[in-house]
Order: sequence, then structure tokens, then C-alpha cells
Amino acid sequence: MSVPDDVTDEGTYDRVRMGQWLAGQARGGGLRRRDVLRALGVAGLLAAVPTSLTIAAAQPAAAAGSIVKPLPPELFDVLGTNAEMRWEAMRGQGFYTPIDRFFVRNHTSTAVIDPRTWRLRLFGAGLRGAPTRENAVEFSLDQLRSLPAVSLPALVECAGNGRSFFATQQNTPAPGNQWKLGAVGVARWRGVRLATVLRLAGLTRSAVDVMPQGLDAEVVSNGVNLGHVRRPLPVAKALQDVLLAYEMNGEPLPPDHGAPVRLIVPSWVGVANIKWVGDVEVSDTPLFSPFNTQLYRLFGPEYPADGAPITTHNTKSAFELPWQGATLAAGRTHLLRGRSWSGNGGIRRVRVSTDGGATWRRAHPRGPRRDNAAWLRWELPWRPEPGNYELLAAATDETGATQPARVPFNTNGYLYGAVVRHAVTVV
Repeated sequence: MSVPDDVTDEGTYDRVRMGQWLAGQARGGGLRRRDVLRALGVAGLLAAVPTSLTIAAAQPAAAAGSIVKPLPPELFDVLGTNAEMRWEAMRGQGFYTPIDRFFVRNHTSTAVIDPRTWRLRLFGAGLRGAPTRENAVEFSLDQLRSLPAVSLPALVECAGNGRSFFATQQNTPAPGNQWKLGAVGVARWRGVRLATVLRLAGLTRSAVDVMPQGLDAEVVSNGVNLGHVRRPLPVAKALQDVLLAYEMNGEPLPPDHGAPVRLIVPSWVGVANIKWVGDVEVSDTPLFSPFNTQLYRLFGPEYPADGAPITTHNTKSAFELPWQGATLAAGRTHLLRGRSWSGNGGIRRVRVSTDGGATWRRAHPRGPRRDNAAWLRWELPWRPEPGNYELLAAATDETGATQPARVPFNTNGYLYGAVVRHAVTVV
């Protein structure tokens, strides 16, 4: 089946697959087409049925408790089963987000899996000799470690990062975890390319889609069982730069971040970076799942009735300051520091306003520019008088995309990329 050359772009891939799905040319991993059509007709209300793919009973279940690592209040704001990094905790840190303050996004709870018994299982009509899970090609963690390893810096960001600002800045609240801007992090990931494993497993020329699936508990939303977290990728993207990561910042991958192995999909939305990956279906027909039909789509008054795809992440900026109670001393020069990032590529410039947007100055890059898949650190000197201020930072990426004053509302609160007002008191 021919597809456009640029399906490695998440938005293009989604539009192509949605058209194929609506034409009855794609499978949904247990989803029936009429269920998806009904869901789209009600603008995103969940109407999925459980997945037909299941995890073998021998696989370990999630441990008691939602998150394993310590969550000290000076580093995190806890949001149910999730933990948001506090931006002031990044002040004085280097380019990478330390593991002890990397945000945690769980759909259910952290899965604790024995690496000695863990197996990666690949199967499907897109592989030679492994059409079903029963005759899957298996890799142990030791076998993956014996393959050629690569390291790459990559940013991972939750699609709902910034959701709270729909309410506080645009008066259009959206349900869900009320993230500020701390559901993002950059790490150096090390592992084996998914391309290497696919070829060893017998990838065929007829393969078009890859569906990785997590080993965490099944997701139940509004009483509907959506199955395990899974989201398809085109084979073209899987062969391009996707990583099966088993290390993070030079250390073994921790449970909260997907141990023993997780997927890293550079520039794609956070949910594509499947944690605790176990099964990988390789299909010769297009695939869909609830996690790119009902969930992780944009519905709202300024979007089409059938929703719009979440493409790459938009441009964002954050100050390395607390969101509440940020106080600076008057009569001295401060270095305002922050970070900006974009799913479209590298950041080219950042402008900062210290007077609520009346005037702007260009921030100075801090440290060397790194890989375009990550963020830019910046700083700006400021010598304020006593008073209350609103700080703003607006970044422009290499495509020319600049943070706007507002973004269209969507009912799930995804992709908030407008300039954020950050209150600071100077005494």
C-alpha cells in the first residue's frame, strides 16, 4: 500500500490513516469502525471497545502505589497518579533533566517488571514467520543489550502540558490533570534502534504500521475499558529514528520512566513514547487504537467536527521560577533564566517582556545549542524596582512558528502553546 513520503510527520500520518480508517481500510486493534464513527460524531466522547490484544498472564502486574520514586514537594507537584516537575527545581541544572525531577505521566500506575523475565515480543502479518502473538519473535533484555547501541538526546512532553492555562489565561477550562508547564523533560536515552530489532525479526516489504503496547494496567475511562496503552507508528518512522531505550542519563531506566524498556519517538507527542513496552504488532494493513481516535485528538468549536490530529508539539517557553510566590529582591540585577522548545525543530530566538508585554528584549542563549529535538536554555539580566510584575517569554522556532497570545480551545486541553504570564513580586 503506497503512502506519502512524509508520513514520518505525525500530523500527515494521522490524516492519511484517518482517511483510510473511514474508508474501511484500517484495523483498530479491537476497535470497530462504527464505534469510532460514533465517537467522532459526538466530538470525542469515549465509545471504544476493549482491545483484542492481551498481555500474557505470566507478565508482572503493576506494583501497589502509583509512582515508585520519591516526590519531594520542592521538586514536584503531585497530580493524582502523575507528578509535574517544578520549574524552579531546574534552576542551576544542566541541559538534561535529572532523573530525580523528570516528570511522571501514568495512565494507570507505574508498572514494576522483573527485567530477568521481561520479553519484547514482535508479531504480525508484516513479519516473516510470526503472524500471531503465539509464534512471536522474542528478545530478552540481555539480547537487546548485545545489539549495537545508540544514544540520543530527546524531549518527551505530555500532550496536556500547559492545560491549566486554558482556564487561568483564556477562561476556557478543560478537564484532566491541570498541568502547568512541567510535564516535559529532556534526557539522553540509550538503547537499540527499533529498526535493528524489526529487521532481525523479519520485517517484510509489505509492512506499513507498527503498534507498540505497554505492560502497565489496562486503561478504563468513564467505565469503558480501552485496553493497554498502544499507539501505531508508520514503518517509515520506526525505521527512521525510533529507539528502544533501556538507559536514561547514563543509568538503567527507572520503573517510573518505563523500565525495563520504553519507546522514544523523537518529535512525536508524548503518548507515542510507550513505557514498559512488551508487545509490538507489525501489520501489513493500517492500524488505529483508542489512543489516536477518541483520545489525543483535538475537538472544539474551532476544529472540524471529526476532530483534528495532534501533530507535533507546538512552541513553548518557561521561566525557571515558581508559579506561585515567586519573589525577587529589588536593587540588584537578576538573571532571568528559562527554556524554550518546539516539536517542529530548534528554537531560533526568544523574546522576554518584564512589563506584561509592553516592551520586549531578546534573551541570550545559555550554553551550546543542542539537538533540535530538545530545548534551548536562555537568560536575560533584569534590575527591577519594587512592585508586582508579569513576565512573558515568546519563542520562535526554525520554521518561523512563534508563540501566540492565545490558542484555540479544545475539549481535552491539549497543546497549550500560547505565551504564559508569570507573576513575580519584587521587594
